[in-house]
Amino acid sequence: MKNWKEKGMQGVFLLAACASVLAVALICVFLFANGVPAMSEIGFLDFLLGEEWRPSNNIYGILPMIMGSIYVTAGAVVIGVPIGIFTSVFMAHYCPKKIYPFLKSATELLAGIPSVVYGFFGLVVIVPLIRTYTAKTGVGGNGQTMLTASIILGIMILPTIIGVTESAMRSVPDQYYEGSLALGATKERTVFRIVIPAAKSGVIAGIVLGIGRAIGETMAVIMVAGNQPRMPQGLLKGVRTMTTNIVMEMGYAADLHREALIATAVVLFVFILIINGCVSVLNRRSRND
Repeated sequence: MKNWKEKGMQGVFLLAACASVLAVALICVFLFANGVPAMSEIGFLDFLLGEEWRPSNNIYGILPMIMGSIYVTAGAVVIGVPIGIFTSVFMAHYCPKKIYPFLKSATELLAGIPSVVYGFFGLVVIVPLIRTYTAKTGVGGNGQTMLTASIILGIMILPTIIGVTESAMRSVPDQYYEGSLALGATKERTVFRIVIPAAKSGVIAGIVLGIGRAIGETMAVIMVAGNQPRMPQGLLKGVRTMTTNIVMEMGYAADLHREALIATAVVLFVFILIINGCVSVLNRRSRND
């Protein structure tokens, strides 16, 4: 009976693993089967490097959306990564035990807030601040800018970076920390020269997960980025990302327009694959070193 139970559970686990792999495979087949023909009909270079998006004229160039996604994600990384890592250091090595549960609950709560709530927060709080600033400097605009989207995404990726990075630092053996202190190093030097390098793979994983969250975010970006399908013209100008382009137009798209939006999803999917591949290479090199 015990052997039958073990075999039965092994079968359940195998089915679960196969379901996960099958889901990924079906997504890949759907995207590439519908997106690649549209790219070839439009022209790969015209699609990827075209600077105009005019579906009414059958002009489909997604370079503005690609650059918008890159710039907004880069801005979110610049804002969110330092704050997330420093918060993780504080929680792992400096936070008093009395306030740690509250701080931990607060960071976990950030992960549970729906993206539309982040969008409302940005629309009500950050957009007016940016609008006031641009009015004073003479730049103008309504406050829905690349900078606004970067700030919101920087806040949204914090719980991911904090959670993964803190766990990675806590997994470093205590002997590393204690040995460094015993040799005369200060606590700050020990943390930043010994603990964080030892937890490098976990820190990189947290950053990559944050990048994946930022580049794939839609609802919050729609509400604060301005959604202008043109080449990015600065931090204080509106921008449109690939995800917002798909969501805003998929409801009424048809024929080649719809296939072009699916092709945009293919490009986004390839971006994620490239990021994950780079991280795997970096982790492999760090293990070999």
